[in-house]
Amino acid sequence: MAIVTLLTDFGTADGYVAEMKGVLLTGAPTAQVVDVAHDVPAQDVEFARLAFARYWRRFPADTVHLVVVDPAVGTSRTALAIESDGRFAVGPDNGVLSPAMLLPGARAVALAIPLDASPTFHGRDVFAPAAVRLLRGEPLDALGSPFSDAILRRTPEAQRSADGGQDGRVLSVDRFGNLITNLTGRGGVTVELGGQLLRLSRSYADVTEGELVALVGSHGLIEVAVRGGNASRTLGVGRGESVTLRRESGTA
Repeated sequence: MAIVTLLTDFGTADGYVAEMKGVLLTGAPTAQVVDVAHDVPAQDVEFARLAFARYWRRFPADTVHLVVVDPAVGTSRTALAIESDGRFAVGPDNGVLSPAMLLPGARAVALAIPLDASPTFHGRDVFAPAAVRLLRGEPLDALGSPFSDAILRRTPEAQRSADGGQDGRVLSVDRFGNLITNLTGRGGVTVELGGQLLRLSRSYADVTEGELVALVGSHGLIEVAVRGGNASRTLGVGRGESVTLRRESGTA
């Protein structure tokens, strides 16, 4: 069964997502439609990029990922379809599809914008129809002309210091209020964020309810959390905040 995933900032109350699903299921009635999320903060391309990076390669080969967070809809920005690592992605050329584009061997085509496409809703009139063609098994090259100048966004790497530490920043805040950073490391380090100095722990359970904890999250990046609470609110910090990792004396 063909699979198509949806990630948008449309919410679910206004019917926009339903319109896209109508196009998808009319053109590919047997497709399995997976709602990843529709509560991406409005027009937050960076949030959507990081979310897309988490899941797109977890799906089977030939999955079509439809990502529509598109502040520049109706402008001259390019509409893209991408083939990467045996999967497809469709969405605007604003960097949101960078996780797929940055893999070796990735290819992109520029989609034609139909004359009757709404200038405010390319999700329905451009991206969903392109996804349908891929779900039906059409090759990527049949959808448009080769495009090699896609906008690429990269997760910034932490800056390493001479003493083995790192200076980084908060990349995102998840729905639990956890502060996800671009720091990497294991035991024997401390993390400084929002005026708090935290020794790296293994799990949330290493601290008591309501206490701050720094630990390595599921994707290998260090995050700061409050067990049973919200670290962003507790510390009064959010995305872009500076964060520092330092090695404890005596550790390699």
